[in-house]
Amino acid sequence: MVYFLTSSPCLPDSPSLNPVNGFVDELRKVLPGPCRALFVASDPDNPEHTYRFFNDMPGSFAEIGIPFTQADVLIRENQDQRGELIANADVIFLCGGHVPTQNRFFQDIALRERLADWDGVIVGVSAGSMNAADVVYAQPEEPGEAIDPDYQRWLPGLGLTKLMTIPHYNQDKDWTLDGMRLYEDITYADSMGHKFYILVDGSYLLGRDGREELRGEAYLLENGVLTQIGREHDITLL
Repeated sequence: MVYFLTSSPCLPDSPSLNPVNGFVDELRKVLPGPCRALFVASDPDNPEHTYRFFNDMPGSFAEIGIPFTQADVLIRENQDQRGELIANADVIFLCGGHVPTQNRFFQDIALRERLADWDGVIVGVSAGSMNAADVVYAQPEEPGEAIDPDYQRWLPGLGLTKLMTIPHYNQDKDWTLDGMRLYEDITYADSMGHKFYILVDGSYLLGRDGREELRGEAYLLENGVLTQIGREHDITLL
């Protein structure tokens, strides 16, 4: 299996794939021709957001010379067909959305177990990339989550990587949530005893052949200290 865990795979304000940091070149290496795609919804009961992404991607991949011969969406309605859908896919997209909602769906369909022997290409997007970890850090994102004592910030993930990623730093670094700064007041505290690998749109974690590398601008947040570990065009071995 090869996995691309992205913050966002697309150019800003465009469905076209972002070629920065070798993303398109690396996709072409592992998907050299026509392929079959499966999109796993972030919210299986309200998949409108996933369908918008699903509708964009055939054209975006065709632009870089990787046409889809088949494309399906895995949602609640067809989850009983998940075994066949996964087995038939060459590339699986773990779509973006709300991390805990998607995590519950992944557990409902036992996606971790079903991917254990699957040999293809994974493209994670935002929440999908976060849920690819062995242990997932579900950074609070919706109003009320940061102050809810019952909100679960640590969830079991797909186990594709041991690294916990957080996307969209370029967008979210100055956000406030529940009257607190998302990073300085919430995420920094949660990093005590943990390592978070923080990505901007255009950077990604590439895993293949038992090795992982961060491509592009990235940061390590550990024990409340944020350190930049990669810049655009950098390859950081982990």
